[in-house]
Amino acid sequence: MEDAYRQIIEAIGEDLNRDGLQGTPGRAADAMAFLTRGYSQSLDEVVNDALFDSDTSEMILVQDIELYSMCEHHMLPFIGKCHVAYIPTGKVLGLSKVARIVDMFGRRLQIQENLTKQIADAIADVTEAAGVGVIVEAKHMCMMMRGVEKQNSVMKTSVMLGAFRDSPATRMEFVNLVSAG
Repeated sequence: MEDAYRQIIEAIGEDLNRDGLQGTPGRAADAMAFLTRGYSQSLDEVVNDALFDSDTSEMILVQDIELYSMCEHHMLPFIGKCHVAYIPTGKVLGLSKVARIVDMFGRRLQIQENLTKQIADAIADVTEAAGVGVIVEAKHMCMMMRGVEKQNSVMKTSVMLGAFRDSPATRMEFVNLVSAG
């Protein structure tokens, strides 16, 4: 990857021997490896058996989880927040594991629509919840820094599974809780 960054820097017309660029290919390769570390993680590793018995059957919401990802079309960042809710059926997921699942999928090249679905499907698979709702709100650098250059646009995506899809009241409770936050 470091060699690829050398080629890119030279292709844009820069001098790799210039003071500020010495070591940049290595740093850029390290940064890209960090930004895409989700490829080296699995759901089982991330969850690490952090499922706990619980009698609660009411909605659990983890709101405003910071989200950093990179679009697969331009390899530019999109940054925002994710809201995850589920209705447990005997097991609850460790709180930090919800954020780690968001990070794992976020740290891959993709589009926001797929990211939202991946998070929802993973939470559903792990918890066997009666329902899962996920909303992602993000600003896309590919739309802000290039192309139409719209600085204030925010993309919102949602995926509703189980009770969140089947029950308008459950879906509205989730949306209202997120909006009130």
